[in-house]
Amino acid sequence: MNLKYLIPVLSMLSLTRVYAQKNTLPAVSEMSMQQYLNLVGRENIGYAAQKYDVSIAEAGIESARVFPDPEFSTGVFDNQQKKLKLGQGVSFGLSTTLELGGKRTARIALAKSETELNKAVLLDYLRNLRADAAIAYYNAVEQQYLLRLQQQSYLIVKQIADADSIRYQLGSISQTDARQSKLEANNLLSGIDQYEANWQNARLVMGTFAGKKNPDTLICPVANFENLTRTLNLESLIEQAQHSRADAIAATNSKTVADKGLALVKANRVTDLGINAGLQFNGVSINEIAPTPYHKTVNVGISFPLKFSNRYKGDLKAARFTIQQAGLRYESVLQQIRSEVAQAYFSYLTAQKQVMRYQNGLLSEGKKVLDAKIYSYKRGETSLLEVLIARRIYSDTQQAYYSAQANYARAWVELERAAGIWDI
Repeated sequence: MNLKYLIPVLSMLSLTRVYAQKNTLPAVSEMSMQQYLNLVGRENIGYAAQKYDVSIAEAGIESARVFPDPEFSTGVFDNQQKKLKLGQGVSFGLSTTLELGGKRTARIALAKSETELNKAVLLDYLRNLRADAAIAYYNAVEQQYLLRLQQQSYLIVKQIADADSIRYQLGSISQTDARQSKLEANNLLSGIDQYEANWQNARLVMGTFAGKKNPDTLICPVANFENLTRTLNLESLIEQAQHSRADAIAATNSKTVADKGLALVKANRVTDLGINAGLQFNGVSINEIAPTPYHKTVNVGISFPLKFSNRYKGDLKAARFTIQQAGLRYESVLQQIRSEVAQAYFSYLTAQKQVMRYQNGLLSEGKKVLDAKIYSYKRGETSLLEVLIARRIYSDTQQAYYSAQANYARAWVELERAAGIWDI
């Protein structure tokens, strides 16, 4: 029996059982890792929302360019016209504030630095999103492999059970052996349901990263655990991560924002100059003592606040403390990066060794033992119990191998996340 063709058939049948109550089979979209990550970058809802932080910050630059609005005033006056006949009039005024000390320039510089900070934060969000999505992809690959392994184990034991049924009818084995092999096959068939659920859940998680609100289309990974071996140098990875990782760039930009914030605080402490101009129209005064003809009055003036508030330097202190805080946080980020890269590096090497151990003989030896036990059992030279033990040992070894491969892939993703590189 050719397992290569039977396994996909069993996968389709299992999906049919899962969706039997809905009487519909979900569409399956096969995607490579690159296609899936591109989809996540386009459709992930959280990432789309995070982009608005950059747009909001860019709008802040435009807001920072605004000049103070001029003020227009008007009014009427009555110099006791009814009683003293001193006339009436109307006045108009225009005033504005000239910002001194480079306030507008400082505001624009701060807004631009905040925009760069938000861009770096967005890149860091994408770094983590991409890594989490890649891990979800490899988790789905692992569950797919484990499902196929369970199906393959079932087929092997099912063949033995079918053969034992015939051998029992021929009197070659006891009824107990025939029942035991059939029971083992049924147990494996029952276990397939859980593996199917795990595989489906893993693909639903993939769909969540891809922004899918309804599980009408399940993403099916087509990648494997190959091409994960790299030649790496720990110190080079640390240096590269501290220089180019998005959160390190964000920490650097935070220092810039703090510096620009201090510059704005200093600029805001400079006294602004108010300029005002007015025009007043005075009506005719027919007062007998002081008659006055119709006339206009023009006035121009300046004003400035008395900055007694500058005696209090809380804003300056806060800005300087913010600079010190940003510097310490930057050092903390660099330290954290060094630790994360080192941990991810050694985890990657350990996972690599575990995979190599399986590839260097464990799997092949287990397969040889199982094949030999099945052959001997068919010839009546060994017991069914020995076959089942060999099958379980080989199945456990394969499961451990697939888990080791998945851990290897996840360790590689975590190393790339920590190092700020991406070549998956």
